[in-house]
Amino acid sequence: MSKTTADSPAETPADSPRADSSGDDQDLGAAGSQLSTAPVETAMPGSFGGNRRPGLTGWLAWTGREALGWARWMWRQLTSMRVALMLLFLLSLGAVPGSLIPQSGTDALKVSEFQDAHKTLGPIYQKLGLFHVYGSAWFGAIYVLLFVSLIGCIIPRTWQFVGQLRGRPPGAPKRLNRLPAYATWRTAAEPEQVREVALATLKKRRFRAHIAGDAVAAEKGYLRETGNLLFHLALIVMLIAFAWGQLFKSEGDKLIVEGDGFSNTLTQYDDFKSGNLFSDDDLVPFSFNLKNFIGTYERTGPNRGTPSTFQADITYSIGAYGKSEKHTIKVNEPLEIGDSKVYLVSHGYAPVVTVRDGKGNVVFHQAVPMLPIDSNVTSQGAIKVLDGYKNAQGVAEQLGFAALFVPTYAKGSGTMFSQYPGLDYPVLNVTGYHGDLGVNSGIPQNVYQLETKNLKQYKDSKGKILKAQLLPGETMKLPNGAGSITFDKQIKEWAGFQVVQQPGTTWALAGALTAIVGLAGSLFIQRRRVWVRATRGADGVTVVEMAGLGRSESAKLPEELGDLAALVHDRAPTKTPDGPKSADASKTADGPRAADALKTADAPKTGDASKLADATETADATATADGPKTPADASKTADVSQPADESRAADASKAADASTTDDSPKTADGPKADAPKAADAPKTADVSTTADASQPANAPKPPADDPNTPNSDADTHDSDSGVEPPVPAEGAEK
Repeated sequence: MSKTTADSPAETPADSPRADSSGDDQDLGAAGSQLSTAPVETAMPGSFGGNRRPGLTGWLAWTGREALGWARWMWRQLTSMRVALMLLFLLSLGAVPGSLIPQSGTDALKVSEFQDAHKTLGPIYQKLGLFHVYGSAWFGAIYVLLFVSLIGCIIPRTWQFVGQLRGRPPGAPKRLNRLPAYATWRTAAEPEQVREVALATLKKRRFRAHIAGDAVAAEKGYLRETGNLLFHLALIVMLIAFAWGQLFKSEGDKLIVEGDGFSNTLTQYDDFKSGNLFSDDDLVPFSFNLKNFIGTYERTGPNRGTPSTFQADITYSIGAYGKSEKHTIKVNEPLEIGDSKVYLVSHGYAPVVTVRDGKGNVVFHQAVPMLPIDSNVTSQGAIKVLDGYKNAQGVAEQLGFAALFVPTYAKGSGTMFSQYPGLDYPVLNVTGYHGDLGVNSGIPQNVYQLETKNLKQYKDSKGKILKAQLLPGETMKLPNGAGSITFDKQIKEWAGFQVVQQPGTTWALAGALTAIVGLAGSLFIQRRRVWVRATRGADGVTVVEMAGLGRSESAKLPEELGDLAALVHDRAPTKTPDGPKSADASKTADGPRAADALKTADAPKTGDASKLADATETADATATADGPKTPADASKTADVSQPADESRAADASKAADASTTDDSPKTADGPKADAPKAADAPKTADVSTTADASQPANAPKPPADDPNTPNSDADTHDSDSGVEPPVPAEGAEK
């Protein structure tokens, strides 16, 4: 009796069910090993230091083991898939404030307005870095941790995958029938021939296959892990490309009126922002002039007013002495010069205005850009006369006019709203001011708005505000001989351009496409293994077993295994059972053990057995050369060959008479009958009629497919009727 203790566990017998189950589980585990290179999740340990020796040296050694163990555990957690997904979620969650809250790098004016409107939240947001999310410390920490997690995850998985590619699929487990997909059959082909056929078939289906022992081991679907690794690599490439682009990017906007030009320097931009590592020397040297802008719009139908043509005709040159070239910039068709791209982003009108002083001298004459405020290009702007103007008293002043421009005015509406974006009926509405515009104070101003704090509004002789709606060519005179303003007949158009220089965009695009391809491969390709075992059974017939195992359960695996089994089966078909010959069957069909007689159909035949032809006429009619070979079928044959109640006794007497002639063996109706004398014939060959004679005609018979049914009808009749089976007579040959 074994005794189990904590230090001395009881040994499980090798042939016990528990040992078999454990061995099978280990066998299946080995068969399914390395189907994935994903890191194994580990639970939080209690201690890594182990036993601590006394003294300072022992404490230092224990502390070192403890620190090293915790560091390794934390590294495994950081490089796990769970933590990587958490960091990716935090990164996307951290980008939400950058979209909802004004950012100082994008619009500093809106940030200032938000802080003025929210006295409590403003300081809190400022401390949390929510006004510059993408440059904050916490966002950068998440970004770096995600980057390190991906790097630490992909490097060991890559080496492990390379090792799998260099290795071979594992051998077949002992019990293939425990796998989720399984098929088996018996064939007359040799086991070696079956294995060669299976090997060729699997290789033709692009399996990595080899013969291992008595089976063929094959594996397919390595592109799944390749896609997984490509996806992670693509994420790393995208992170690097985005970081590189944000650190070295530059982005500037410029509004250019027809006939004007632009040079790619910081002073030429209306608005400019760049990354932390960007310098002025990184700007690509080029310049261009806007020759003409063409904008057309739909005039009828539901899309009336929708732009149909937006294009800017320019001439550009690269460098200080570059050759001038023509180019047309369209929406989403930028001009590419080196790492810079020039996009067409906006459009509007710039009416030409002339301002004169009281003496008729021209103090201002130029096109004034107006900014659209609706889809029909109703625009507003400011006309500022900074220098050269003197009032009627000869005092230098600055003039300002608030302007509202509509390209298509609705007559009789009384409102300054455009009805169509094209120049069908242009009208310019102006209101005059004089005084100090505040441009010399050093405080930045919006060039499209008037700062009226230090300005006085012109009034007419009736004391009303001076304003007028001017058609092209009309003039509004200022009161008291202060001068005039004229809306010239020429109306120019302007175009808004955005010059973007962001390195790494090509790498980011390549990474995104690679990530999509890798993700599709990891989702739609199944990695699976197939084994084909061919062994010789106890009866000498080859038994073929095929089984498949995938990383995850899929309905496609049994289908694929079925296709493979069909291909192998075509070369190694199922063995068709060969029944006994008709002559042999006539000698044994009615014996007490018909199934045994079928298995011995090729045994030597006795001459006396031919005298029983009359008793076995029915069996001769039903037993053929291709008759059944299984016990159930044999029993059915015996039942069919039995005569009716009226003829059974006559058949038995004929058999008895026949057995007394020609020196044939004698048989009796009792339990002690003489056995046939034949040197090599089986015992059951010549006692068939005796068993039938002793069997009641109406004896009950169990069904042929009953699992408890004996191997032959003779056994059933003997046990049911209480008659003991016949035994050889004394002196008879056995």
